[in-house]
Amino acid sequence: MNTSGHAADAVRDDDAGLRLAPFRGLRYVPERVGSLAAVTSPPYDVVVRPDGLLHLESADPHNIVRLILPQAITAGTRHRKAAVTLDRWLADGVLAPDPEPALYVYEQSGDGILQRGIIGALELSTPDEGVVLPHEDVMPHVVEDRAALMRTTAANLEPLLLTYVGEDDGGADAVIERAVLREPLLSTTTEDGFHHRLWAVTDPAEQATVAEELRRHQALIADGHHRWATYLRLREEHTAPGPWNYGLVLLIDTARYPLRVRAIHRLLNRLPVADALAALGDSFRVRRIERPLPMALEALATAAAEGNAFLLAGDGAFHLLDRPDPTLLDRTIRADRPEAWRTLDATVLHSTLLEQIWHIPDAPEDIAYIHDTEAAVAQAERRGGTAVLMHPVREEVVRDLARQGVTMPRKSTSFGPKPATGLVLRSLALD
Repeated sequence: MNTSGHAADAVRDDDAGLRLAPFRGLRYVPERVGSLAAVTSPPYDVVVRPDGLLHLESADPHNIVRLILPQAITAGTRHRKAAVTLDRWLADGVLAPDPEPALYVYEQSGDGILQRGIIGALELSTPDEGVVLPHEDVMPHVVEDRAALMRTTAANLEPLLLTYVGEDDGGADAVIERAVLREPLLSTTTEDGFHHRLWAVTDPAEQATVAEELRRHQALIADGHHRWATYLRLREEHTAPGPWNYGLVLLIDTARYPLRVRAIHRLLNRLPVADALAALGDSFRVRRIERPLPMALEALATAAAEGNAFLLAGDGAFHLLDRPDPTLLDRTIRADRPEAWRTLDATVLHSTLLEQIWHIPDAPEDIAYIHDTEAAVAQAERRGGTAVLMHPVREEVVRDLARQGVTMPRKSTSFGPKPATGLVLRSLALD
């Protein structure tokens, strides 16, 4: 992403933008765990369940999934289990707070990408303030679950990923580049091959430099819409000023460190591929692709360049859907939204295919959202369901819709690389 978006990214009032504060991070004590890599995990909604969850639980008895995805029969028991586990790890010295409040410079590199940003406690703002821009709808049951977990543990267990477009001579970038010349607090390589490093910025002057620049900017939620909605809900429950007015975030300047945008796929648990295809009639062009997954995805990308396109999987083959009937789209997609929203693949999928043709309720037992393409195909084949593979939307489309206050269908995008969970936590009891 280039710097042409600076004017649109900046807020008019120099004091009305992002307000980032230092905090005393909770971090694993290296001597008390097998390795830092073994106690980290992807964000909670990226962990593929149950296989990935079991793998992470067995990697180390102190893996962070025991806090972000505790396992028990009932929701209340799960959340209490996480709180008890957190308290025990603190008492045992597995986790310990840093001695003084800090902003944290975070770097991850791998797969040809380098990402650097700043982790801090961001003052929460309402949607009408236009400081933090969501671009997706959220699922109420997920927000309720995350709120109960956060309320019970009194902790922000993983940061949201926010992006902003920094200034050519911005002070935040200078602070980051100075920090990475020092010895890091931690350095580890996770099993996906990504290398992670973390530094603490404790100098009040440097913290003020970062804060001064960020106050002139707004941010786009790249990952963490449900956690942001959770922050706002919990703030409403705590009306007095205090730690609940802030939430843990990672801010990335995408003018310097562009993110990748990937699709999030759908797994339709109760719809076999044969039934999905039969219900289409002549509403889409359908082509069977007897080729490996990478080549099928190439065909999807080619078709998506010309219009809406989807790839169905689950019966041992791939089926490319494209060229939807224009009259069907006119009839099934609401007309009171911008054209960029009406032509999104996610809009067509939810409004036309799921609601009108397949009659699939947007409920957890019917639709699962999976980031990993191979996992989506494998689970569809194992369950006898249908994987709907999506092509990613461009970041500029996401940001433009967000600035217009238009939210995309939930789970429309996956920005990355996402921060590893478990490197630094925020206890609300310490703030």
